[in-house]
Amino acid sequence: MVQILNIYTISLFVALGGALFGLDVASMSVILGTRQYKNYFGNPLGTRQGTITSAMAAGSFFGALSSSFLGDQFSRKVAIQVGALLWCIGSVVQSTSNGVPMLIAGRIISGLCIGLTSSLVPIYQSEIAPRKIRGRLLSIQQYALSWGFMLQYFVQYGCSFINSQAAFRLPWATQAIPAIILFIGLFWFPRSPRWLASKDRWDEVLHVIAFLRTANSDINNPIVLAEYKEIEDQIRLERDQESNSFHELFSRKMRNRVFLSMAIQVWTQLCGASMLAYYLVYIFQSAGIKNYLLASAILYSIFVIVPIPTILWTDRWGRRPSLLIGSIFLAFWLFLIGGLLMRYGEPNSDPNQPITWVIVDHLAVSRTILACSYLFLSTFALSWGPVSLMYSPEIIPLRIRAKSVSLATASNWAVNFAQGFAVPPLLRSTTWRLYFIFGSFNIAAFIHVLVAAPETKQRTLEEMDEVFEHREPLWKSFTGGRVSSRLEELAMDIEMCELRRQG
Repeated sequence: MVQILNIYTISLFVALGGALFGLDVASMSVILGTRQYKNYFGNPLGTRQGTITSAMAAGSFFGALSSSFLGDQFSRKVAIQVGALLWCIGSVVQSTSNGVPMLIAGRIISGLCIGLTSSLVPIYQSEIAPRKIRGRLLSIQQYALSWGFMLQYFVQYGCSFINSQAAFRLPWATQAIPAIILFIGLFWFPRSPRWLASKDRWDEVLHVIAFLRTANSDINNPIVLAEYKEIEDQIRLERDQESNSFHELFSRKMRNRVFLSMAIQVWTQLCGASMLAYYLVYIFQSAGIKNYLLASAILYSIFVIVPIPTILWTDRWGRRPSLLIGSIFLAFWLFLIGGLLMRYGEPNSDPNQPITWVIVDHLAVSRTILACSYLFLSTFALSWGPVSLMYSPEIIPLRIRAKSVSLATASNWAVNFAQGFAVPPLLRSTTWRLYFIFGSFNIAAFIHVLVAAPETKQRTLEEMDEVFEHREPLWKSFTGGRVSSRLEELAMDIEMCELRRQG
């Protein structure tokens, strides 16, 4: 009999928390170009539209900061449920908004949910995952986000033909459905074994590990006992150090890891993916693409297919190569788009349009920019998108994991807020130069990862101290370095001891 509730189905279900962000991005991306939205909210342009868009990121910033307290105090699972409730409230406020202020308030409330889930879903997934497939399970979060993009886009695209306010109110209201499913479903899911260990609920720890690692929940399985002992040893070591978790965040031993975690999240935003995702309609209009809604639909469909190789093989090819190669290609696509706009674009004569620089009567150039946009977001979905979600919770010890990921995610949302607010006026003032700015950020990200980020694939969470304190040269990390087998060795020792006892 197939066990329905297993490590894959749990990770896939909890990734609905990531899909919620995709719902928001897709809905705003399409709504920006609809006549109904423009008429009701007074055709917001520049800073006004930037404020509406970035309100979600502002809420996410505070949600991410609160995630460490909620996740440590009430468990990762319960905190995610709190986020789901906030998302439902935000959806109601947005869908019933009577003006820009109420719309902004609803987006801030929804943002609180995104801040919580974007911090705690990767932590939860990493803490229940076996080391050999941890990257695969964490990358499911990005895949769920891609599905959120696509499904909400088609809902919004269909509603755009409604000749009433329902064109934008209905999509915002339907966003609550997956959050309701997530909230209810989590009642049947186990808590993180590492969180249970931090609360000294050791009997539950053993049973949860057995449930996650064996088909018959065998608590005497050597692999189960080995993982249990490794967690127990790590908890004991952390408590023996008697360190204040807040102080340790920026201690000499941990600050490099904490800052690396924050930097990875910041580079994820500065690579330009959020700019293209939120303001795809503006970018396609600037490129002279007439049917930009259809072009966006094709892009979001591709976005669902592209992450599959990363899900299947990221634990084989590693995190570090994905980030390095991804940065180079992301920079190339942005430089190419910016160069084409610079060479073939011209000022837009209509002041009521959100873009001031357009390509006119250059069909081949417009199609090339369209292809580059597809390739850019596909590259992001293969590299920085999923890897940034898995890297931050992997490299931090349990005692400060929630706090560190909270800071890293808050950094992500702070930059996301700045982008959401600044990109609309920047597109009007800097035009094609904006692509060169984001392309340069990708070059900087490449250099930083090259000199500072070791490979973490195939390591248990309890082995990250060894990775960072006694790490091999980074050039060896690029090829994967030594693959740890400490957990298997411990399991073999336990099995041999049991055989001797029986003998």
